[in-house]
Amino acid sequence: MNTSQGSLFEQTPSQSRIVRRDAITDEGLKHFQDAYPGQVITKKDLFYYVYGLLHSPEYRERYADTLRKELPRIPRVKTFEAFRAFSEAGRTLGEMHVNFDSQPIYKGVQIDTGNKPLTPDDYRVTQMKYGKGKDKTVLHYNDRITVTGIPLEAYDYVVNGKPALDWVVERQCVKTDKASGIVNDANDWAIETMNDPRYPLDLFLRVITISLETMKIVKNLPALEILD
Repeated sequence: MNTSQGSLFEQTPSQSRIVRRDAITDEGLKHFQDAYPGQVITKKDLFYYVYGLLHSPEYRERYADTLRKELPRIPRVKTFEAFRAFSEAGRTLGEMHVNFDSQPIYKGVQIDTGNKPLTPDDYRVTQMKYGKGKDKTVLHYNDRITVTGIPLEAYDYVVNGKPALDWVVERQCVKTDKASGIVNDANDWAIETMNDPRYPLDLFLRVITISLETMKIVKNLPALEILD
């Protein structure tokens, strides 16, 4: 079965109201309900099942060739208990990933500021860099702030072929687009949108938490025993 995630929203030409259309079809839901007679399964349960399943290393390995070429195949697992485990894991992962800005800041690192009090300007970032020799336990945030003691297992959480932490390092910077000359400045977003000049630093620390918690959940996913 192929199934899309989430819901679609559209505004009808003759109406000023928003119409919600589920991306999971009634037929798709019934396909899963038929596998577990007597159990209550909603479209939301199925959506989170898909999200949990897509995080399974066993699923990714088994369907690696297919995932490179076409939409993901979403199989039914043998038992409702396994379905529920994937769905509950997907719900936890989804809520954490969507609400990444509100996740706890990781407290297991050391932040060296040279024993000097910092002003808002001291949190300005140009380009974060890892430690000497690409030591990823160390992050030079700028010339005033260095983070040490970053757990290497946090880099195990990979998004689109790259650790989530690497995405933060790459995107939270000041960069000029060569073609347009437009300057993308993460500090502007931090100050003008988030009202927090230390947002880039805190985002890195929050993503450590997210990465570790994600991998903890992933490692506890059930074995992939397929019904069909």
